[in-house]
Amino acid sequence: MNILAIECTHEALSAAVLSAGIVTEAVSADWKKAAESLVPLVEQVMTRSGLNRQELEGIAISSGPGSFTALRIGMSVAKGIAYGLGIPLIPIPTMPAMAASLLAVAGMVMAVIPARKGEYYYASYRSEDLSSGVWHNEVCRGSAADVAVAVLALNAGTIVVGRRLCELLPLLAVSGAVYREADFFSARSLFFTAERLVAATDVEGLNEVTPDYRQTFSPNAGGG
Repeated sequence: MNILAIECTHEALSAAVLSAGIVTEAVSADWKKAAESLVPLVEQVMTRSGLNRQELEGIAISSGPGSFTALRIGMSVAKGIAYGLGIPLIPIPTMPAMAASLLAVAGMVMAVIPARKGEYYYASYRSEDLSSGVWHNEVCRGSAADVAVAVLALNAGTIVVGRRLCELLPLLAVSGAVYREADFFSARSLFFTAERLVAATDVEGLNEVTPDYRQTFSPNAGGG
């Protein structure tokens, strides 16, 4: 199975190729410059993998929630490649994919992604559901205090995973949660689900694939 994966929803930008069980990945620090950086990043990882675009069998895209701008750019690039090659585009919800990329964990896992300034998206999952790929799509949105209350309602020792959640850390410490920085979450994290779904994804469904914004864009709002 030859799959290209793209992840650029928040705080990081990466592209990866899976071919014959081998993963080749390229990562960029220019997340806020996705418009200029993403296509060269895809070209770089394709060259390093030794794979021709015509050999790709599917494109996996982290579909959000996340930065409005980065999601739009990432989806546009992924759709353009998929249309050009006539291959399926597999949208993968960002939050359960990020939670599932935590390996060998037990109990509850909560994924948290910044929304607008002072607000967060958050969702909790049972580790056994994450490992089986049976994910729900129920995502909440609220303040740091709302996230802390939600964590308190879960089991002690719940793992909270996210990137640079500085405002939340004192509240999470009080709740007894274990915080994990999600630097390990990247395009390669999408292959676990993409391999399972690519055979069941129809090329004709390309027009129906849209970013999971979960908010209305405002040029004056924070959150990208």
